[in-house]
Amino acid sequence: MESKELIITANNISVCYNESGTSSVPLIFIHGFPFDKNMWNPQMKALENIVRVISYDIRGYGKSTTSGEKPAISLFADDLVKFMDMLRIDKAIICGLSMGGYIALDVLYRYRNRFSGIVLCDTQCIADTPETKAKRYDTIKKIEENGLNDFAEAFVKNIFSEVTLSHNTKSVEQIKQTILSTPVETVVSTLKALAERWQMCSTLNEINIPALIICGEEDKVTPVAQSDFLNKNISNSTLHIIGKAGHLSNLEQPEIFNGFLHKFISDIVTIEREE
Repeated sequence: MESKELIITANNISVCYNESGTSSVPLIFIHGFPFDKNMWNPQMKALENIVRVISYDIRGYGKSTTSGEKPAISLFADDLVKFMDMLRIDKAIICGLSMGGYIALDVLYRYRNRFSGIVLCDTQCIADTPETKAKRYDTIKKIEENGLNDFAEAFVKNIFSEVTLSHNTKSVEQIKQTILSTPVETVVSTLKALAERWQMCSTLNEINIPALIICGEEDKVTPVAQSDFLNKNISNSTLHIIGKAGHLSNLEQPEIFNGFLHKFISDIVTIEREE
């Protein structure tokens, strides 16, 4: 089944999204920074036969528009709920990678009755340290002065494993082009939102839905220790570490990633059908 690219208005912006599958259980993918919905294509194709899969562009990314509001993780979370409202989705499973995980934790904390499962990939619950925050603002300054070329080049070298960089140059180049096609103002404003985000670690013990945590063994951006912390503090959670993968484990080892996701989703679908 071919996924369809659609556009809908939600929270005063145009949201572009892909949708496929006909199950009554929706699975919504939330992309990381600074990517777009297409980073989830391997998962969309693999899971459309068991679940209704939806991937969307966060405001300002891909083909989604933005507004005059100051970007923040909480605003991105509000966008997601309004998007669900417009699609008449009462409850969904959400899967977020990196920044998508920050959004997932935020939206689950504030709208907990809207979700039946959460997948946290290569992400963390901590806020930026003063040092990390300073690095983000230094990056902003360099982007404003020199554009995105140097940023994109350094970024892809940092997020992928050595195996991916040497043997999957197609995925590396696709991600690099996605970054370069993103408006500078979107990248800059999102870096500020990331720098100023709240910690979500204190909310983990309140998560009472099934949780799957996945992390690339060579993730340098959100290391395995952060996923281990999530696993230890979310009571109903399972952790899987994927070898030969960095920060984009879903693209670097898609078959392994999809296997973990398939089982997690199938278990939730089975439970919901029994209820």
